[in-house]
Amino acid sequence: MTQIIVIGGGPAGMMAALSAAGAGAKVTLLERNDRLGKKLRITGKGRCNVCNDCEPEAVIRAVPGNGKFLYGALMRFTPGDVMAFFEHQGVPLKTERGRRVFPCSDKAQDIVDALTKALQAAGVQVRLNARVKALKTEGTRVTGVTLYDGTFLPAEAVIVAVGGASYPGTGSTGDGNRLFQALGIKTRPLMPSLVPLVVEGPDCPAMMGLSLRNCTLTVTDETRKGKKVFEELGELLFTHFGLSGPLVLSASAHMRPMEPGRYVCHIDTKPGLTAEKLDLRLQRDLKEGNQKSLHNSLVSLLPHSLIPVALRRSGLAPEKRCCDVTREERQKLGHTVKDLCFSVEGFRPLEEAIVTAGGIDLGEIDPRRMQVKKWDNLFAAGEMLNVDAYTGGYNLQIAFSTGRLAGESAAETGEIR
Repeated sequence: MTQIIVIGGGPAGMMAALSAAGAGAKVTLLERNDRLGKKLRITGKGRCNVCNDCEPEAVIRAVPGNGKFLYGALMRFTPGDVMAFFEHQGVPLKTERGRRVFPCSDKAQDIVDALTKALQAAGVQVRLNARVKALKTEGTRVTGVTLYDGTFLPAEAVIVAVGGASYPGTGSTGDGNRLFQALGIKTRPLMPSLVPLVVEGPDCPAMMGLSLRNCTLTVTDETRKGKKVFEELGELLFTHFGLSGPLVLSASAHMRPMEPGRYVCHIDTKPGLTAEKLDLRLQRDLKEGNQKSLHNSLVSLLPHSLIPVALRRSGLAPEKRCCDVTREERQKLGHTVKDLCFSVEGFRPLEEAIVTAGGIDLGEIDPRRMQVKKWDNLFAAGEMLNVDAYTGGYNLQIAFSTGRLAGESAAETGEIR
């Protein structure tokens, strides 16, 4: 029976362990934390966007770069397969806006529990508080792993699925790059992906906590003559440091390389109204307000905290009477409402990113097996690979699919030998 060690108790590692055990291997899963799935428990604000109810090709399109690398893994374990797996484990699922799939309970813990129970049923030995210090090799094979406490664990195949470097409090501290660099394997620097944006100036702090649920975000690249690099309808959030929320996280994946002032976010706060219809609405509101102040007359059109920002940017005093607003001033206000602009200074720290870009160079990996090409029995899966996707359940899908393929391949390695 093939002895396989899986390093990392996240979604990719747990799925790899299950896959290898299901193929008949004896599997030991090593997790540096005191419990499995620590990061998985907080994904999707604790609800866990398990996957996206789409075809594999749609997942590939949701990857900014290197998406074709995933074709084999996604075809072997599709989004439909992921959904069927969790339903079979007793976790009812539901599909929400954007085909995002969640547990009906809205509890990420149910996903972690299902995986944990499946590991127990498959006979996988789980060792917690076991952080790997190094991979031991001989010739072109990995012979086992050495833990930080000095323990050596032999193996006929090793799967590394330790994640990236986002949310380091959950154990993701870039161990993958360290372990692979020690073996001479090429890696890419870790950097944030799906991360909030820093905007300077007083306006975002003034609107801190305001969530625009139906707005359009367009991002332009000023170094390319204002070329549009992203546009989508959805939800965003104003914070004390700048911009966050689902729209912003998705947009951040398109903003590479990041340079202060290079990218500008254009927010259409009223995408349901054309400029002409918005102007008619403003005319009506100003006419009805007549002797009222501008600030008080706009409460039915704009969120309270957005009003002073929109007026200031339009060069209008909040106390100005509606009847005194000129046609030019009204049109300028309408333009501001349809195009609220923010120059981006940079990303928030890597530690705040939802996922990490960078990691193992994909040229080092055989996509048909998730095997490290230079080593006969070493495999990699999940976020530590240099591939990341937009929000919507795609990144967990990638973790599950690559983990599944790595586990199957590792089990085959022992048989071939």
